[in-house]
Amino acid sequence: MSNKTILNAIERKSILFIGDFLIIGFSLRNFILRAIDYQDDETLTTKVLIFIIGLVAYFTIAYVLDLYNLEKAPKTLTLTAIRVFSIAFIFTIAEFIITTIIFDFAYWRIHLAVFTIFCPIQLVLWRLLFNYIFKFVPITKRVLYLYDNTTEDSLNKNIGLINGDDEKETHHKVVSTYLNNEISEAESDLNDLKKDVDTWIINTRNYNHFSPKMERKMVNSILERKDIITYTSFYESIYEALPIDSHNDSIYEILQLKNNKIRYVQSITSFCFNFILAFFTGIAFFSVVPFVYIMNIFFNRGPLFYAQLRVGKYGKEYKVYKFRSMVVNAESKGAQMATKNDARITKFGKILRKFRIDELPQILSVIEGNMVFIGPRPERKVFVDKLNEVTPFYNVRHLVKPGITGWAQVKYKYGENMEDSIRKLEYDLYYIKNKSVVLDLRIIFKTVTTILFSRGV
Repeated sequence: MSNKTILNAIERKSILFIGDFLIIGFSLRNFILRAIDYQDDETLTTKVLIFIIGLVAYFTIAYVLDLYNLEKAPKTLTLTAIRVFSIAFIFTIAEFIITTIIFDFAYWRIHLAVFTIFCPIQLVLWRLLFNYIFKFVPITKRVLYLYDNTTEDSLNKNIGLINGDDEKETHHKVVSTYLNNEISEAESDLNDLKKDVDTWIINTRNYNHFSPKMERKMVNSILERKDIITYTSFYESIYEALPIDSHNDSIYEILQLKNNKIRYVQSITSFCFNFILAFFTGIAFFSVVPFVYIMNIFFNRGPLFYAQLRVGKYGKEYKVYKFRSMVVNAESKGAQMATKNDARITKFGKILRKFRIDELPQILSVIEGNMVFIGPRPERKVFVDKLNEVTPFYNVRHLVKPGITGWAQVKYKYGENMEDSIRKLEYDLYYIKNKSVVLDLRIIFKTVTTILFSRGV
């Protein structure tokens, strides 16, 4: 029996979080007690409030800037150190500015400098120590991939997804594969299965078609503290999407959406999120209209807005509004998907798209009740019909109202073709299946990152 313990991603992130929490807490304590020059006898409540503001500020900045995304961490220690120092330095400056604005404090310059410089240094040293420790602690799980004749055609692709690539570190590595069918289920074949594995990932047409010998082998593996999971479960956990093209009976797992009983807290919270975000988006929209109108006169002659029919909840079409970013009559040759460097986009339109300003008029569709702030992005019927021919799952995304931003937009690159649309569908289905207040908050934070770094679409 293997006694090797492998920490999963959540456990490693928790260790990193605890270390950051202790360092930030200690640094804030010194900042509050030494750097601030109190003119009056400040109350304990004020000091606690400053401490809480600091913690919230740091972890918000760290999350928005992907500091805890270990799957896409910098490849070198130098880049890691620069990244962590920069984020921590931004935090210290933000804490100084926030407390100055709210409380109008004076500061002891030496202690303020110590906080501003040494807090980032401590976090860099902790991150380097963390990376050094996990050079020796096993974090990659050795995988036995079990498949059958129906999933054999996607063998290499699925193994590649399990192993990950330069953009995604899964911490799993396939070291053995096994074809599950009547011919290969001889006792000798089962005995040949590698014992030095930590996880079984099963991708078969039907999970009930295992021989008694194979079932005993699985039970014994569980008793040896090995994980046995389906390919769909693995994919959903690691990629936070659903594998709609895995060609197995994951149709049950994919459509196993959470029941639709009213969750009052979630419903009320989602309404509040959408109302507040729509309110501020509306203010931003009406504020930029004069600017966009004037710039259009010089750099983007033609109508200010364009309206287009999109497919909404339950397949009902509605009008979506955007600032026009393409030349007039951009689709004179028929409907076509926009690409990242589309020649039809005007120079001013590129600016509108880069900062997502062109999306702001969609708030009108939110006001009309056809959209919400967070949900799957709406698509045109001509493309919906084509995608429905490719995959039977596409209409599932129409169970909810479309949104201005969504899980697919913050998790995937700019979509340019049908393949990208199907890939984004995997994220939309994941959102529908796992919709929650926490997931909505993650989308809000990631949307900020998307705008700042021009990611997604």
